Amino acid sequence: MFRRRAVYLKKTLSSLVAAAAVVALFASNRAQAGGREDARVLLATAVLTEIMAIPERSVPPQLLSNAHAVAIIPGVVKAGLIFGGRFGKGIMVVRTEDGGWSNPNFITLMGGSAGWQVGVQSTDVLLVFKSIRSLEHIASGKFTLGADASIAAGPVGRHAEAAADVQVPAEVYSYSKSRGLFAGVALEGASLQIDYGANAAYYNVPGLLPIQIFKNNSLQAPASANGLKRTLATYSRK
Repeated sequence: MFRRRAVYLKKTLSSLVAAAAVVALFASNRAQAGGREDARVLLATAVLTEIMAIPERSVPPQLLSNAHAVAIIPGVVKAGLIFGGRFGKGIMVVRTEDGGWSNPNFITLMGGSAGWQVGVQSTDVLLVFKSIRSLEHIASGKFTLGADASIAAGPVGRHAEAAADVQVPAEVYSYSKSRGLFAGVALEGASLQIDYGANAAYYNVPGLLPIQIFKNNSLQAPASANGLKRTLATYSRK
């Protein structure tokens, strides 16, 4: 009787240990998945801070203040021989009704490029959306720059916006930062796609839609989201 009870207790203890290991493994995987997205938000915040650090060579403050949305894609890779392509993962935020910024929506930038080019280049990309019309296409899951909204290399510096608005009336302004240099960049034909997997991992909500992130500012998000929004608020005060 005592031996049977000991065997039963041993089996029960083994089952509990196995179950605990499975739970710990699942939690670890979840933390790692969400950790990658958390790092992406922190990197995007750092890129924005670096870009805006020198006002004379950054996005015009008024342009950022009037923006309806901002996308930040760190480390966009451009590679090829004669014909190449671009790829990068980043985030997008939109202006909320109270004048603040939404939680980050994870996106992927993909697009081809033509012209004489050799090797691999890595560039931080920032997109400033001047029109709310383009956001409807983005929320649907895929958005093509130049097709769904006109795009142009953005003006640089405190006093550059007014002249650029007259000469190049675009819905989206694009910027890049590479090797310490900051300037406008041509991204015509590149597409922005919603990264649904990254959204689900970051917010721990399976099946989360872009519109739910853009419209629901009470959505529970990691601390990195608040850091990004505070940084954006600093540089986009009206």
